Amino acid sequence: MPPRRTASPAFIPPITISRPDFLNAGSDRDFRDSIFSMVRALDGLQACREVFAQELGLTGSQFAVLIGTAYREGTDGVTIRDLAEHVRLAAPHVTTEVGRLVRKGLMTKRPHLTDRRSVLVSLTPEGEAEVRRVAPLVRRINDILFESISRADLDALTRAMKALIVNSERALAEVRWGDMLKDARAEGTPAEAGDRRRATARTIG
Repeated sequence: MPPRRTASPAFIPPITISRPDFLNAGSDRDFRDSIFSMVRALDGLQACREVFAQELGLTGSQFAVLIGTAYREGTDGVTIRDLAEHVRLAAPHVTTEVGRLVRKGLMTKRPHLTDRRSVLVSLTPEGEAEVRRVAPLVRRINDILFESISRADLDALTRAMKALIVNSERALAEVRWGDMLKDARAEGTPAEAGDRRRATARTIG
């Protein structure tokens, strides 16, 4: 008769955030559920944007630049910098996509009258026609996406997402130029990880 296997103790992962108000009885499960939900929601929004883009024969980034220009150009056009800030894409990326949209005949660019380092971009009549053509599809999709979300919900979500944008930039700056990785790796040594595991087990238990 083969020897019976001794059951090993269940692994208790360390918490992924240390804020007490984000923990429930010492567990970060609710917090992680929120993160996974946000990621899935953002994936859904990106997928919808790809649908809009494909309708016009564009990439998702090109669609964002086209539609962003439509709502920011005014009568004089919009600078690359302001457009990049509006659509939340890096300015070099926006510059590249503007060039492609210009070659497609959907956008035009001209020198800035008072800033020689800058250009102003705007839609061509063909670009305006494409925005009008896709607008009904965008409205229908957005009506479904936000069907059960109130204006108060949207305002709260917008504030939270804007804070996350700023905080993510800070966090990534720490990773790239600070000591965060070195400090985190030091905290993650096997001996210290074991100490935290036992401490977490006592907290949860």
